[in-house]
Amino acid sequence: MSATQSNRLGFVVAGLLLGIFVAAIDNTIVATAMATIVSDLGGMEKFVWVTSAYLVTEMAAMPIFGKLSDMYGRKRFFMLGIGLFLLGSILCGTAHSIVELSIYRAIQGIGGGALVPIAFTIVFDVFPPEKRGKMGGLFGAVFGTSSLFGPLLGAYLTDHIHWRWIFYINLPLGLIALALVYLFYRESMEHSKQQIDWWGAATLVGSIVSLMFALELGGQEYAWDSAAIIGLFSISAVLMAVFLYVETKAKEPIISYDMFRKRLFAASTVIGLLYGAGFITFAMYIPIYIQGVTGGTATQSGLFLLPMTLGSVVAAQLGGMSVGKTSYRNVMLFSAVIFVIGALLLGTITPDTSSFLLSIYLIIVGLGVGFSFSVLSMSAIHHFDVRQRGSANSTMAFLRSLGMTVGLTVFGILQRNLLKDDLSSTFGGGGAPGAGGEQFGDVRQLLSPENRAQIPTDVMDKIVDALSSSISTTFLWAAIPAGLSLAAVFYMGNDRLVIPNRGNAGKPQTEASVSSNKH
Repeated sequence: MSATQSNRLGFVVAGLLLGIFVAAIDNTIVATAMATIVSDLGGMEKFVWVTSAYLVTEMAAMPIFGKLSDMYGRKRFFMLGIGLFLLGSILCGTAHSIVELSIYRAIQGIGGGALVPIAFTIVFDVFPPEKRGKMGGLFGAVFGTSSLFGPLLGAYLTDHIHWRWIFYINLPLGLIALALVYLFYRESMEHSKQQIDWWGAATLVGSIVSLMFALELGGQEYAWDSAAIIGLFSISAVLMAVFLYVETKAKEPIISYDMFRKRLFAASTVIGLLYGAGFITFAMYIPIYIQGVTGGTATQSGLFLLPMTLGSVVAAQLGGMSVGKTSYRNVMLFSAVIFVIGALLLGTITPDTSSFLLSIYLIIVGLGVGFSFSVLSMSAIHHFDVRQRGSANSTMAFLRSLGMTVGLTVFGILQRNLLKDDLSSTFGGGGAPGAGGEQFGDVRQLLSPENRAQIPTDVMDKIVDALSSSISTTFLWAAIPAGLSLAAVFYMGNDRLVIPNRGNAGKPQTEASVSSNKH
């Protein structure tokens, strides 16, 4: 490779990394600032929608953009993704209610659905096998690094400027990424012409959205046995059945059953789904715990996420370097054990848990989940050539997002009901005096120092205990998908990343997966 080509490739990688960084840092910033956003806009009962809206549209966009990139090229759809993400960011900065913010986050999610899977696919297109482990670790570490800077940046902007700037800050970074990819990425024009499975995409997304609305509205706006909730569950079930049928008939299904016949791919996607369901719960509720239970500021909640972030950065790099020396299964076995331990430890936190202990628990969780950022992205496309990598990678990302979406919704409902029941038991049917009137769980009163100062100390102590208990119990429930992921790891087999001219203790890769791509 000439010096000119090497330099050009370096700029391309920089643009891809920056694009992923922008998408990943946005989620961590929003998580850090969520307590302040809810305090400003209201709608505590709907705050989960802000993240869920992003995840649902991101999830819907991933397989479609992955298929389109296989057909027409990666570059144009990566750039389209950045454009939509930046448009959504501008709109989010103008939101005046939780509902508006959720809608604009949905637009961001469509753009995010193109960025991450296509960026990973481009890396495997342009780098030979001996460099993929290192690059996979580098890209995986970007997620951790974004989590490192995200909470700090989000906390600073929230505390010292305004929470709206957590969205506006995406603009300069995104434009730089857009320019780098546009100017320096040159791709081959060899692409496979395929049909987009629009029916599959529509029925799957419709099924998931119906399920989420049923879970969100059930027990709140409508009784669980009401016609509206039963109807939503029924629609979800029918659309899922139609989706499963459509996928057997589609020429190019949005989720190919043939891919799942490959043991490594099937196991990797299931593990990704389960990891997503568990990890998103910790990322969302630790800031709420810091501000609502300990009375900390947004800046402090960001600082408390740093240990988890540092652990994930280290683990992502180690994972990328390890897959050329041992099997994917061995690396993920270690990862899953650590993840389960961390989840169980977080399930023990109380208002009296020291900052030191909480930091240790978060480091353990970060170490556990960090390996998945790099390893699963490589193992999922291990057996596929350049014409299928976009679909394989986007399916992997799709199922991880599905896990995050369902996990966030289910565990969000669980935490809300636990808190409501505890407050109801403590204060009776009248609600917590001075803490939301008759609306149990209106913890906006706990999320700002001004409101906390107006609540009597004895009342505040009881509310804090209830909130803490609801969060720690939710974390214990979130350990279930972590435990299931440990069981799924054993199905991965002995495959490992093959580096030419080196021995391989595991099952060899396909020829396509070990040959350098000519992009």
